[in-house]
Amino acid sequence: MIAAMGMQIAPADIADFHQVLTDHARYWGERDLRSLHLAAMVQEFGPTCLVARAEDGIRGYVFGFVTPEGTGYAHLIATRDDARSTGLGRRLYAAFAEAAARQGARRLKAITSVTNTGSIAFHRRLGFEVRIVDDYNGPGLAMAVFARDLPAPEGVP
Repeated sequence: MIAAMGMQIAPADIADFHQVLTDHARYWGERDLRSLHLAAMVQEFGPTCLVARAEDGIRGYVFGFVTPEGTGYAHLIATRDDARSTGLGRRLYAAFAEAAARQGARRLKAITSVTNTGSIAFHRRLGFEVRIVDDYNGPGLAMAVFARDLPAPEGVP
């Protein structure tokens, strides 16, 4: 759990998940991404589904999991409209990286559409390599794929 500026980053619970869906437009604007929000993520991968809570609600969240091969996959990351450009997205990713590493992750991965220039720039600033992968999401559906290694745990070469 990470606390800063009257805000706490902690594992999400199902009530947080429902609040995120209720406030969906505050995180995603006109884009309707509710179908990508799966309650099972929070139910089954609780340690890597995190919310940034403050007195005025959930300012941001990251929902992800760790694959059996040791990849921490960030499925969704969003900050509320009034929390943008505050460094919260960076703090959420740092908290996710720590949580994923505790689950055995050695690298991080995420994807977005090739037209999501804001997400591509954000991930580049965080040190991710970006590749455009043709047909990633089906025939003719290229995606931007982000990858970044995590530092080895102390004492591990």
